[in-house]
Amino acid sequence: MNIKINRDVLLKPLSNVSGIVEKRHALPILSNLLLEGQDNNSLKFTATDLEVQITLNAKTEVPTDFSITIAARKLFDITRSLPEGSTIDLQVEESKVVLKAGKSKFNLQTLPAKDYPVMKLSEEEKKQIRVPQNQLKAILKQVDFSMAQQDIRYYLNGLLFEVDGKKLNIVGTDGHRLSFTSLELKEPQEKFQTIIPRKTILELIKLLDETAEEVEIQLTKNQAYFSFQEINLISKVIDGKFPDYHRVIPVGHENKFDIDRTQLLLSMQRASILSNEKYRGIRMVIEKSQLKLISNNSEQEQAEEELDITYDGPSIDIGFNVTYLIDVLTNIQAEKLSFAFNDSSSSCLITIPKNDDYKYVVMPMRI
Repeated sequence: MNIKINRDVLLKPLSNVSGIVEKRHALPILSNLLLEGQDNNSLKFTATDLEVQITLNAKTEVPTDFSITIAARKLFDITRSLPEGSTIDLQVEESKVVLKAGKSKFNLQTLPAKDYPVMKLSEEEKKQIRVPQNQLKAILKQVDFSMAQQDIRYYLNGLLFEVDGKKLNIVGTDGHRLSFTSLELKEPQEKFQTIIPRKTILELIKLLDETAEEVEIQLTKNQAYFSFQEINLISKVIDGKFPDYHRVIPVGHENKFDIDRTQLLLSMQRASILSNEKYRGIRMVIEKSQLKLISNNSEQEQAEEELDITYDGPSIDIGFNVTYLIDVLTNIQAEKLSFAFNDSSSSCLITIPKNDDYKYVVMPMRI
């Protein structure tokens, strides 16, 4: 069987799906992509690691009885390295594919398409919601940095999706800090919670576009399904109980000030240069009309930054991991942020002025 495909038609779907493919997997077929010809003049790409699966279609004429599996990373690297506008000629034989483009030729091994483990959307009862792509992408980026990475408390290695009335609440925490963000839904829904794994979240952020076109989201007890444009993503969910985030978000912190986000970020980045490499500690000394940022390291070096603030409360000297503060200042695209404190031993609440849909809580550290 002989198939001709434009290199540029092939490249974008390959870059979108090959991100979830593990280079070395115990099951060799999971290092491959499944390529299938569809009735509607399109080529269907499927990639899975058995936890998450991405399927998408690219418009191009291929035979409908065409189906092969081919090494994802190799096919992507070859396609990417070919000149723009090249025509790729695939000659499919029994257990291999010969790929030609201009004067380049590659012999690639294949594995039987019938052995490819395709994930199916379960028939369980589903929660269905629709949200604009750009809004979902924006709120995921507001919280994804708070997820844990390979924590023994496996339920922290993802984000909580909570449908509650007319709200979609998304929460991430690693036990040291917590991000909460919320999006208005068109239709009210009964309360439902599920934890979506870290890898799925990071793939979603890459795949979602800056467009108001909607994403269809279906949530079940065991799966999450996202459908937008030509892309379908199915993911297993994390079986576990997410911490009660309401208990972590403080109420009644009365010592507050607003500050320019960019100005504070630059000061934090400068002060962090001389922070202890292991503990990454920084002191915030809050006094009348003034905020000081102080860091020290084991070489007896010290950095100090001073910022003017509108503040008339008690003096507070409190320590934090500077990385946790730089993360929020980098990822929240607001001009000003509000900082609220109780005392030097309780958490700090960071919010966006006149916006109840975002909250970031960071625990203090002893310095």
